[in-house]
Amino acid sequence: MNVFEVRGGNRLKGEIHPQGAKNEALQIICAVLLTPEEVTIRNIPDILDVNLLIELLAEMNVEVNRVDRSTCIFRAKDVNIDYLHSEAFCKKSGKLRGSVMLAGAMLARYKKAFIPKPGGDQIGRRRLDTHVIGFEKFGININHNEEDGFFHLSAKELKGTYMLLDEPSVTGTANVVMAATMATGTTTIYNAACEPYLQQLCKMLNRMGAKISGIGSNLLTVEGVNYLEGTEHTILPDMIEVGSFIGLAAMTQSDILIKNVSVPDLGVIPNRFEQLGIQLEIKGDDIHIPSQESYTIQKYFDGGVLTIYDHPWPGFTPDLLSIVLVTAIQAHGSVLIHQKMFESRLFFVDKLIDMGAQIILCDPHRAVVIGLGRERKLRGITMSSPDIRAGVALLIAALSAEGKSIIQNIEQIDRGYQQIDTRLQALGADIRRVQK
Repeated sequence: MNVFEVRGGNRLKGEIHPQGAKNEALQIICAVLLTPEEVTIRNIPDILDVNLLIELLAEMNVEVNRVDRSTCIFRAKDVNIDYLHSEAFCKKSGKLRGSVMLAGAMLARYKKAFIPKPGGDQIGRRRLDTHVIGFEKFGININHNEEDGFFHLSAKELKGTYMLLDEPSVTGTANVVMAATMATGTTTIYNAACEPYLQQLCKMLNRMGAKISGIGSNLLTVEGVNYLEGTEHTILPDMIEVGSFIGLAAMTQSDILIKNVSVPDLGVIPNRFEQLGIQLEIKGDDIHIPSQESYTIQKYFDGGVLTIYDHPWPGFTPDLLSIVLVTAIQAHGSVLIHQKMFESRLFFVDKLIDMGAQIILCDPHRAVVIGLGRERKLRGITMSSPDIRAGVALLIAALSAEGKSIIQNIEQIDRGYQQIDTRLQALGADIRRVQK
């Protein structure tokens, strides 16, 4: 098992390029199943979750030409549908939450799909209701097999319909949009997710011949077509990495230039870090975070303590709340972090408390961070990464701490962050991947 051995206290300096967006890549790669023609995808992040999905497609008999680690040409000409009901698929997809989005594309093209128990992060209950209810609206038959644990989905045809999603789930919206592209008639999806990742998927589908309107809003209209053709697509920079690097720069008093971030697609992310008192300089499509001796958390106009919470787009993404929480540790002032969507995502704060942070875990969804204001440093400890985002939050804490930290279970970090150790070493971080 590999671990990260981190010696904190170094001020970092230099340029870093964010990888391609993980959450977008998972949707886009599933969408290649919609056409028998070639689909070229660029700026693919070279991370465990995405590589696992590409392996799944190859095992489904999709032709995969990995031109390089960031570019792939797919051709889903003769898909092996039965593989989706195999023990091998169940085992591999159980490690990957994003595999659920294979269903929408398979239903659109083949009128048949299987969904195993969802995998991925252990950050609380991640229900499939939005997916299942949406599919039922098309007239799809859904049966849960107790013996194999799969949902079995089939239909003679998918009929366009109106649906009000019970929550603006990104993966749920992606699934029903892909299914709707080749349904008979028109599908209207209200309370749809409208994250940039979803917008990217819809734009790609339109280039393939789909007819989707309302892109960027929570009301999507999809007119079904009979055939989708091949296309080319470039994945956006990962906004979660951008936010992670902003937090890293602030905590380690570093001078970092984040290159080619696609500023228009970051939404409120820069604003939330500015609320923590972090200076940001947007230069074209780059973000410069200068070295800061201190930063002070803003208060509300009436003097109340700031609350930062997650919310569907264009609100603040839940994937960055762990980063905001750890960044607040060395700020002046206090902030309430309210994680609404997942009930276990704040359960890594005990490790931060062991490092010397002042954090009150109010309940599974809320934590109060009382900033140390750099009056004392965190201390290095041995800890384990519970999920992707908490893992990087702990890594940021370790890089700012005094002494040596050991981070175990770093496979969780590798699932979402591409070669994070070597990229941070280039900035001057003392981090080593060690086999234990």
